[in-house]
Amino acid sequence: MYYGEIKNYDIANGLGVRVSLFVSGCTHHCKGCFNPQTWDFNYGKPFTRETADKLLEMLSPDYIDGLSLLGGEPMEPDNQRALLPFLKEVRSRFPKKNIWCYTGYLLDEELLKPSRARCEVTDEMLSCIDVLVDGEFVEEKKNISLNFRGSENQRLIDLPLTLSTGEIHLINRLYNLR
Repeated sequence: MYYGEIKNYDIANGLGVRVSLFVSGCTHHCKGCFNPQTWDFNYGKPFTRETADKLLEMLSPDYIDGLSLLGGEPMEPDNQRALLPFLKEVRSRFPKKNIWCYTGYLLDEELLKPSRARCEVTDEMLSCIDVLVDGEFVEEKKNISLNFRGSENQRLIDLPLTLSTGEIHLINRLYNLR
């Protein structure tokens, strides 16, 4: 897996102060995408052990609330396979920090049912995520007043509650997670 950018002290891509990883590779190609260079699966730099260590170090201060995964597309199957061991390590080392993931795939239609996005590690990867922002960016539904998403079709999903109940639970109010 490759990544295009790492942001430390990010306040735009999730609640609180975060570390954000922008992975490379996306097949959605949304019209008006803010990051089209990351559509290329080979854009940027390889995600290595050194990259993971750097991210873990960035996550260590108490004032960092968590990790955000963006892209590109973190839920592309090859990216899921590369990210899962890292997410398990983040969970183990920082159990009180939360993980947000932005995906163009819909949870209930593509990630929990057979689709090109679903693979052998999808369920385990989803179990590591606290907030899933799902749905492709739709330029015609762009709304700059929305919290932590770009278009009105995108959903902020409380993933642990959704997975435990089997029903989609949207986050209508922002609160501290974990």
